Amino acid sequence: MPQVIEWINAGPDAIVWRCPIEEIAWGSQLVVQEFQTAMFFRDGKAYDVFGPGRHTLTTLNMPLLTGLLTRLVGFGGNKPFKASVIFISTKVFVGKWGTKAQTTELAPLQTYGQFWFKVENATLFVNEVIGGQNAFTTEQVNSFLRGYLNEKIIGELSHYDLITVFTRLNETSIIVKNSLIDYFRRVGIELTDLKFEGVDTTPEYRERLFWLKTGQTSSSEVLRMETMKSTAESLGKGGGSGALGAGMVMIPQIMNQQVQQQPQTASIATLVICPKCSEKVSSSSKFCPACGVNLAPPSEGAMSCSKCGKSISMNSKFCPECGNKMA
Repeated sequence: MPQVIEWINAGPDAIVWRCPIEEIAWGSQLVVQEFQTAMFFRDGKAYDVFGPGRHTLTTLNMPLLTGLLTRLVGFGGNKPFKASVIFISTKVFVGKWGTKAQTTELAPLQTYGQFWFKVENATLFVNEVIGGQNAFTTEQVNSFLRGYLNEKIIGELSHYDLITVFTRLNETSIIVKNSLIDYFRRVGIELTDLKFEGVDTTPEYRERLFWLKTGQTSSSEVLRMETMKSTAESLGKGGGSGALGAGMVMIPQIMNQQVQQQPQTASIATLVICPKCSEKVSSSSKFCPACGVNLAPPSEGAMSCSKCGKSISMNSKFCPECGNKMA
């Protein structure tokens, strides 16, 4: 009865399976199910590949392995040969990932999501992953893929600031996916999709994110607010019943320092000269605080006395307040 080599009872999440039989007789039957590929593997290298169907193993349909065995001393056409038969599922699989990363401002991130993939080139996959990584089981393959994917995600997220990661997450997913497609293809895998399902940071950076997302506070203002908060907290740790109070008192002092550092040109620009006594007076004043002259602008059809500033009629020849002759 001919030997039958077949992967039966394959689980829905099984990616790869190595047949325990390694001494194979010529004429054996190799059965490959739909969505499967079988490959002969020996000395760390993949050889002949078989697609779905029932195959009788002969030197005619195994040219690569036959050529290898022909070069070996003592090979005979009827003698059993040693090789591993690797079965690979070609279905689309879904994997989960999760990793810790940092943004440009060193904000800690915790991200997780899913990725979808399938084996596209069985020869590359067996040579690079099965043989290259010694990943002969489904769990070992998944572990290898997750490890590399996490590494690429960490590297990609380090190029973005906190608010970009949270507000442009879909775009970030596409960029990470595109950066992984070429690498996965080099190991015989097609990365069909990748999604971020969640991203989070520490409470400290969540508070910063809230202020930045409102659009009412600039990044520099948020940093100043955090400086005041950390200053108060550090003073509050000094010990004693009055420590917390001292820290809280420092907050308005820091605020005042920020205000005092602002240029004073605004207050200078609001001063006017009194027409009577030449005193510098605020433009919002109605009367001069030095001489009491009316500083309100004259109404329509009137003019101001050049001596006392009183509003008088345009046809007046003398000021009724001070007797000044009008020009």
